[in-house]
Amino acid sequence: MACDNMQKSMHHYENMRDSGIEWIGEVPSHWKTTRMKAIFRAKSVKNHPNAEVLSLYRDFGVLPKSSRDDNHNVTSEDTSQYKYVEKGNLVINKMKAWQGSLAISKYEGIVSPAYYVCEFRNAAVDKNYIHHLLRCVAYAQEFERLSTGMRIGQWDLGIDDFMLVPVILPPLNEQKHIGHYLDAQCLKIDTIISDAKTSIAEYKAWKSSIICEAVTKGLDRNVEMKDSGVDIIGYIPKNWTLRRLKFLCSVMTGNQDTQNAVDNGIYPFYVRSPIVEHSNVYTYEGEGVLMAGDGAGAGRVFHHAFGKYAIHQRVYCFHDFHNILPDYFYYFMSELFKHEMDKGSAQSTVPSVRMPMIANFQDCLPPIDEQRHIVKAIEKNCKLIDSVIAEKEQLIVDLADYKKSLIFEGVTGKRRIIN
Repeated sequence: MACDNMQKSMHHYENMRDSGIEWIGEVPSHWKTTRMKAIFRAKSVKNHPNAEVLSLYRDFGVLPKSSRDDNHNVTSEDTSQYKYVEKGNLVINKMKAWQGSLAISKYEGIVSPAYYVCEFRNAAVDKNYIHHLLRCVAYAQEFERLSTGMRIGQWDLGIDDFMLVPVILPPLNEQKHIGHYLDAQCLKIDTIISDAKTSIAEYKAWKSSIICEAVTKGLDRNVEMKDSGVDIIGYIPKNWTLRRLKFLCSVMTGNQDTQNAVDNGIYPFYVRSPIVEHSNVYTYEGEGVLMAGDGAGAGRVFHHAFGKYAIHQRVYCFHDFHNILPDYFYYFMSELFKHEMDKGSAQSTVPSVRMPMIANFQDCLPPIDEQRHIVKAIEKNCKLIDSVIAEKEQLIVDLADYKKSLIFEGVTGKRRIIN
């Protein structure tokens, strides 16, 4: 419904002309074409070590680094060489401009010396319009074409190349109208996306609680309980036992590195994340539960694998299970071991899992028949939750695609925005 209302505000221009820019195509006949160097000049003002450190986000633009907790880049102890940013300056991450990592700053502060900072030299330009123009998909693709370098995913966009990129400019009043409209509509879209992400987090937390309750307390709420003696487990049914993991299964690590991944490989290649890569070789055949051994996902159980597959050298594979069902083990470890990691048991600046930590980890062990009932109950109860999460994730994808289309059509004149 929101997208329908946005479409009603957009119509076609009557007179169009070839822009002369292959990756832009036609533009309204009264729009002009210039280059970045007519709008911007690069600046490099330093020695403001007491100014607030700013970060540049692909999705959020320029924000104070202290305003978010998901930026893990370390700020230098000496920030005297950081570049000074005034409100209204353009900040460009030269290695990720092709991902849309450039924005007009609404804040004063300093940024990494690796960034470009540019000021406007042309007053007949609306900064909101330019902000949306430079972040639209067509410009991102052009920045990717112009970027060079050997390191995959971190190609540099040269400032001289940037300054020669063409810019399409409507009359100033029209720029302001387009910029204002896109600000308002993007805010609506971003709000819906934010609400959907919040809802997804809540559903995932609910799912996690369902699994955790089932694998530590069972399904019968009237059964007699006993203290397990393990803080992260708490009370368990009286007829359950605890066993250290080393007595329940075998553990091995893979022998493949990330560079062994190939597009369209024959076999799944499990690395240290939920992402499944592919490989033309397999290193294990059989059922296995896979846990990341280090990195941001250390201690997280991401996969329950079958058949032939390759395993990263820092991924643990649990196999050959004894007295415990692989499905039950997967659910138990996916919920309980992450709490062990969160306690800081790895005792390392870089999160990592060591074999003794795994071998001595205590698992709840219900009777086998009860394990089967627990697994079935988890799968039944989580099926609807997974369905709702999938719908909301698809909504986010659809809205993000629509937002890209809306911006592109607005700033390139493919659609005329009216009041």
